[in-house]
Amino acid sequence: MEFPFQTGFHDITWQHIVMICIGLGFIYLAIAKKWEPYELLPIGAGIILANLPLTGLLISPNEVTDPGQAGILGILRYYGIFQYPVLPVMIFLGLGAMTDFSPLLANPKGFLLGAAAQVGIFFAFGGALLLGYWGISDFGLKEASAIAIIGGADGPTTIYATAILAPDLLGITAATAYSYMAMVSLIQPPIIRALTTEKERKIHMEPQLREVSKLELIMFPILLFGVCLIVPRAAPLVGMFAVGNLLRTSGVVERLSQTAQTAFIDVVTVILMLCIGASMPAELVMRKETLIILALGFLAFSFSTIGGVLMGKLMSKVSKTPFNPILGAAGVSAVPMAARVAHHEGQRANPRNFLLLHAMGPNVAGVVGSAVVAGVFLGMLT
Repeated sequence: MEFPFQTGFHDITWQHIVMICIGLGFIYLAIAKKWEPYELLPIGAGIILANLPLTGLLISPNEVTDPGQAGILGILRYYGIFQYPVLPVMIFLGLGAMTDFSPLLANPKGFLLGAAAQVGIFFAFGGALLLGYWGISDFGLKEASAIAIIGGADGPTTIYATAILAPDLLGITAATAYSYMAMVSLIQPPIIRALTTEKERKIHMEPQLREVSKLELIMFPILLFGVCLIVPRAAPLVGMFAVGNLLRTSGVVERLSQTAQTAFIDVVTVILMLCIGASMPAELVMRKETLIILALGFLAFSFSTIGGVLMGKLMSKVSKTPFNPILGAAGVSAVPMAARVAHHEGQRANPRNFLLLHAMGPNVAGVVGSAVVAGVFLGMLT
């Protein structure tokens, strides 16, 4: 009768059951609601696997003398995130290959919106430090910086910064970032409507942008390499992003560009998201800090949207041509969801509006902005 005591059922706790239910919830949202399915589905599966007792899946190579005793998820996490955080960096290569900078180069005002929409990062940073100062949590500078990056609404950047600064928080910060990215269509519209008037939301912008030359498209990723000189610790993210975009814009390595946009980024995404889910065992997640991070992440995401919209309102006032302040919300680097929300809100107010191309400019600017801010934090703290 020893068999029942050798099964996972003997060691499972109510905390494990709660986390398994959360994993099932992620899978439900991915399949039934189609919320970020490429991310939430493997994250949900990873959460379930991480909370099945006695499987050994999470055993890291540095925890055993015999490498054969390490678990597959432990191996992937150790070598792909904690020891060498290459997986989030490789994601940026694929993202660069998928990104079209034409809307941003056609209307460089998007850089201002992308910068303004990073304000939530600093709000969350200050909030986390205050909670630590008041003794409500034990967050220090490194933990506060990792939590703050959630405000950039950029999952890979959050993963990269957290893996270096606060590895114990990796699972919850990454899951929070991707969860709020999935809920952008629920979070942003009420903020947009609260901060703008109906007249402002109705502002019509010509749907066509100026044509961007191939030389401009090629030069932009090359100029991004210069950002690595200004913020060296952002080089792994910004540099790989620039490499991927150069594959796209050069026009001479079509197979490499297509591979980076499809098979390459898909493989890395599956492995990375499984690792994120596997970083959420019950003993790490079922703490008060988890609720605090969820709250700070929500506020950070909200304040990033507020910062972008307020900058949009200012630009609408001073612009000599019609400028819809809704575009400010697209400065949050949740690509392309934030741009779609701005477009839908514009059409809701004025069916003649077609803001998607305009919104993609600040949207991709936000990706670069959040990576640069992460590089600044890393440069100061490591």
